[in-house]
Amino acid sequence: MDTKVLEKYARLLVKTGVNIQKGQTLVILSPIEAAPFTRIVSEIAFKEGAKDVQILWKDEISTKIKYLHAPNEVFEEYPGWQKEFYNGYAKAGASFLHINATDPELLKDVDPERVAKYQKVTNMALKEYRDRTMRNQNAWCIASIPSVSWAKKVFPDLSSEEAVNKLWEAILKTVRVDVEDPVAAWEEHKKNLEKRMEILNSYKFQYLHYKNELGTDLTIELPENHIWMGGADFTQDGLAFIANMPTEEVFTLPKKTGVNGKVVSSMPLNYNGSLIDNFSLTFKDGRIVDFTAEKGYENLKHLIETDEGSHYLGEVALVPYDSPISNLKILFYNTLFDENASCHLAIGEAYSPCIKGGEKMSREELDKEGANDSLVHVDFMVGTKDLEIIGTTFDGKEIPIFKNGNFAF
Repeated sequence: MDTKVLEKYARLLVKTGVNIQKGQTLVILSPIEAAPFTRIVSEIAFKEGAKDVQILWKDEISTKIKYLHAPNEVFEEYPGWQKEFYNGYAKAGASFLHINATDPELLKDVDPERVAKYQKVTNMALKEYRDRTMRNQNAWCIASIPSVSWAKKVFPDLSSEEAVNKLWEAILKTVRVDVEDPVAAWEEHKKNLEKRMEILNSYKFQYLHYKNELGTDLTIELPENHIWMGGADFTQDGLAFIANMPTEEVFTLPKKTGVNGKVVSSMPLNYNGSLIDNFSLTFKDGRIVDFTAEKGYENLKHLIETDEGSHYLGEVALVPYDSPISNLKILFYNTLFDENASCHLAIGEAYSPCIKGGEKMSREELDKEGANDSLVHVDFMVGTKDLEIIGTTFDGKEIPIFKNGNFAF
């Protein structure tokens, strides 16, 4: 990949993604395969005024070896130094950039119980860090570059080199680095998402009813004080950042106990290095009371049983079927991209800024508003080309929101 293009992408992540400020620390969580790109990001961050750049390197092959061969007790405790790394830098006001390049089926041969146990231990250890990012106390951004294993999963008929190049091309297009001025393109994109948010917020919906031919027939109640968000997020100090690059969604949170019916997945879910596919969830009074999966049943079971909150939903997101990423007709096997090609929901933790004033509320206050609490937040895709969503306002008016997979307004 041309160095100038990589620099263009890196600058976008630094300036628009985490929006680094002078004197601020940037923490980069990066796979070792991404080292050349991560170094470019680091250099640009320093040039933009970062006081320090700390990089936590990840090696997914070593992770797989550990899951296959380490004794069980290793997965019962999270390393203290890593806990202090995340929580300490978060409390110090650092921004966090996650570079994702994972193999979608890295852990398919690993006992799902081991993975689930360690995931829960990790989430408990890093709860302070996760709470800060979910409340927008720190700026954060998740972005991706290709790895050979991921690229070959997406483009299995191409050689490794061709597959990586093809995936690079797709990623750069989705994040608007294929245009002359990506930063300006993102400013325009944010304005377009804001228009959607304004329309949805003006209606003050109480219920959303989803239906399609896959078998989805789901009613979602929204809290009275919900807010639709999208595009740029803002820290509690008013600093704009983009949490996901790419992003095409507008989203809010459901009322925890207000989800009823059945929803059927429309794409595979890559969860903890394994794929969950062709699955359904059935809800009663917000809680998952039944579920099925043709592939990855045990992984789905462990996800749902993480804690009490993982039996409920925490996010409702709308993405038109006729949208830039969807129109690429590529199944990325990566939630960062696939969720921005499809309407999606999330199991687990609700995003507190989606409640008016929620980012400053206590846990008890958020509970009263109907916001779910969990150690996990896992998006899964439900959008299809025939998806219909009817909204019912708090004053009883029924308004089409989606028709034939796209916004009706």
